[in-house]
Amino acid sequence: MVCFRLAPVPGSGLLLLCLVLGAVSSYALELNLTDSENATCLYAKWEMNFTIRYETTDKHNKTVTISDLGAAKYNGSSCGDDQNGPKIAVQFGSGFSWIVNFTQEETSSYSIDSISFSYNTNDSTTFPDAKEKGVFTVSDHVAVRVPLNDIFRCNSLLTLGKNDVVQHYWDVHVQAFVQNGTVSTKEFLCDKDKTLTTVVPIVPTTVPSPTTTPSPKEKPEVGSYSVVNSNGTCLLATMGLQLNITHDKVASVININPNTTNFTGSCHPQTALLRLSSSSIKYLDFVFAVKNENRFYLKEVNVSMYLVNGSVFSIANNNLSYWDAPLGSSYMCNKEQTVSVSGAFQINTFDLRVQPFNVMEGKYSTAQECSLDDDTILIPIIVGAGLSGLIIVIVIAYLIGRRKSYAGYQTL
Repeated sequence: MVCFRLAPVPGSGLLLLCLVLGAVSSYALELNLTDSENATCLYAKWEMNFTIRYETTDKHNKTVTISDLGAAKYNGSSCGDDQNGPKIAVQFGSGFSWIVNFTQEETSSYSIDSISFSYNTNDSTTFPDAKEKGVFTVSDHVAVRVPLNDIFRCNSLLTLGKNDVVQHYWDVHVQAFVQNGTVSTKEFLCDKDKTLTTVVPIVPTTVPSPTTTPSPKEKPEVGSYSVVNSNGTCLLATMGLQLNITHDKVASVININPNTTNFTGSCHPQTALLRLSSSSIKYLDFVFAVKNENRFYLKEVNVSMYLVNGSVFSIANNNLSYWDAPLGSSYMCNKEQTVSVSGAFQINTFDLRVQPFNVMEGKYSTAQECSLDDDTILIPIIVGAGLSGLIIVIVIAYLIGRRKSYAGYQTL
């Protein structure tokens, strides 16, 4: 039997199958399977998204990110029997399916055996102009062994890449063979979480150390990001990102490399989310909101990332007001611009263009430029400065001429 209901994601404490929108507008799944005696036999909670690259009819490559799991079904999920092991099966969107199989290795351990993902390029909304039509499946043999009485936990980002599909998983908790109907509180950590829990020794000092100044970084590479839902592309963003971090009086500058950065998000009538992640960034969230029913702006930025010393740096601010533009248009700023999230965290943007609402046919609408890009304001400033300088020169020349004339009369 499968139970489900809606609930907040973080800290919900519900042992149910849930599809929820959390505080950062991110989808999570929570699954509780019960046996014939209504005892829990499999428990899982996780977040995931998929990036798919496909070839179009004009021989170009397109990339879509699948993150909206709002219409998920769970047909085929089971606790297993004498012939087959436990299985989690999820169906969502237009022809997407995801399956993970478990096997019991010994009396003391089990294995997260294999993961498969299927997608259907016949869906022209998600895969416009796809050259090859049909259902495609990628399978990965993961073989992660877990003690039988432990729950597997991996908060870090896990990535599986094969063929043209990249699968992302994070905040994973799963126990495939629940004993006596009670989910274990003893966690078995993935390798990435083990390295993150290492405590970095702190050397005490009696003299406060000054804040170090980071060495200048070159301009970051510009990346293109998008979010796709059941209606097609719903968010577009193009930007170079440079992070300025001050932690324990040490300042650092980090350029985000779009080639190694994963992206996902979600779109809703009043809010939209773009989430970036990488091996060192757990998440960098840009949350947009609608105001006065006719404009949008960047309302919130949340970040959690791992620094070089192993510590975790986390900042959140939901009271921002940047990148303001009318609905139905995009916001553009080619010059360097700074988003001040806090005193310890700022984001420098370069060649920025973003449209989080009302994207039509996967293309940007007319852009509203930032004041930094508006060179027309420089014309009256330059003219005014030039006239002021000319007036000053004339006055000085006049005064010098008068002084010489006055000195001549004295001599006579």
